[in-house]
Amino acid sequence: MTNNVMERIGSTGLVPVVVIDNASTAVSTAKALLAGGVDIMEITMRTQAGMESIRRVAKECPDMLVGAGTVLTMDQCIAAIDNGASFIVSPGFDPEIVDYCINSGVPICPGCVTPTEISAAIKKGLDVVKFFPANVYGGIKAIKALSGPFTGLQFIPTGGVGLSNLSDFVHFPILAIGGGWLCTRNDINSGKFNSITEICCKSVDVLLCLKEDGKNIPLAELIEKGGLATTISIPRTTSQLTRRGFEVQTLSTGLSFRKGSVSIIIAAE
Repeated sequence: MTNNVMERIGSTGLVPVVVIDNASTAVSTAKALLAGGVDIMEITMRTQAGMESIRRVAKECPDMLVGAGTVLTMDQCIAAIDNGASFIVSPGFDPEIVDYCINSGVPICPGCVTPTEISAAIKKGLDVVKFFPANVYGGIKAIKALSGPFTGLQFIPTGGVGLSNLSDFVHFPILAIGGGWLCTRNDINSGKFNSITEICCKSVDVLLCLKEDGKNIPLAELIEKGGLATTISIPRTTSQLTRRGFEVQTLSTGLSFRKGSVSIIIAAE
């Protein structure tokens, strides 16, 4: 289960950090994210509505992989898993929480920003850590420096990442990028679910960097008309298209996707 969850997070590449004040908005928020091509949702324990929100999304949105974030105590960890959380994210490295998740077969992504913390995570058998807050601890430069001695380790940077600098974080050793810009607290509370979908679509376009004849093309436009395009991420593009019902076939020059009358050929940039 652990590998499958992390593979799915990597294939999507985005982890919205979601703060919900009223659990009645949880399912609508999840649907808005899904409409924007994001099927991962980290609901934080920062509010009293967090736990109930996880329960509702896990029950009512089977296409959404929902996890719990800002998990600070064992009680929160156990309750989140009992309520349907498929993964746990903590801002720091808590050995007790890490051990419980490992023993329970639930993926855990602890916050680690120093060599000492990363070493502790690796000793527990973890190969993905949260890098938080990324903007405070050196951002992508620090992550690249840490990936030198810690070969194979992947990071989920969170904090200070947004649409304006998302393109800095699209390559290995980044597994995915987390943040609240995908799904702001204000948009949720104001019922601006279309805005959530729109920013998710724009963020997905940055991750895929689809190009037709050397010019950027939005995923939505390519899906509508079909054609030939290149991408910087075959796995993430494949994930986006197959989740939308496209059938995939391997070609000598790339991948072919077909849905009804629409045909798309994708090659690596």
